[in-house]
Amino acid sequence: MTRINDRIRAPKVRVVLATGEQLGVMSSREALAKAVALGLDLVEIAGQVDPPVCKIIDYGKYKYEQAKLKKQKSKSATRMKEVKFRVVTGQHDYNIKLGRAEGFLEGNHKVRFVLQFKGRENAHKDLGFVALNRIIEDLKTMAQVDQPPRLNGRAVAMILSPLPQHQRKRKFHLFHGELMDEDDFDEDEVEDDNEVPDEVPDEVPDEVPDEVPDEVGDAVAAEAPC
Repeated sequence: MTRINDRIRAPKVRVVLATGEQLGVMSSREALAKAVALGLDLVEIAGQVDPPVCKIIDYGKYKYEQAKLKKQKSKSATRMKEVKFRVVTGQHDYNIKLGRAEGFLEGNHKVRFVLQFKGRENAHKDLGFVALNRIIEDLKTMAQVDQPPRLNGRAVAMILSPLPQHQRKRKFHLFHGELMDEDDFDEDEVEDDNEVPDEVPDEVPDEVPDEVPDEVGDAVAAEAPC
């Protein structure tokens, strides 16, 4: 709790002006009188020292600046995010999870990756290390290993921390849950070998009529031996 004005109980205090100028050690009553004369407040900013340090400032403005600074620190603080996997996680879900992980890393957060085993999967825990090492390789342009994969009961876990911002390059771009690689937009279209040719050959075989004219049929019947 910040003490101000007549709530300051120390008999003597070290007084500092808002400009940083030091007025030296004086009695609390004398320091408060100087603050009142300036139309400001006497605010205790370091009560753990002897004598306590007090500043003659506008307390309302001081509270606002302290709250703003605290909010900025809270936003910039590194937080631990978590992304979970299974041995049977398919490629579609894998892409989504790594896209989300890249978003966390882009926000300067560390990411804890956990791969859990269930039932018979516990007999193949080596697959968990294979999966996490694959993640390390896929995110090498965004993160570095902070804690390598470790077995912990029925799960394998690791922690990755973001690379410096100028070194980051996202690999997983998500669009409606589908992976979009940057290379997909640079490659030329591959021609389909089964496409219908634009030109038709000059010689086209005559079509065989489905029905024989009546005149031809009668002639054939007359010539046939009885």
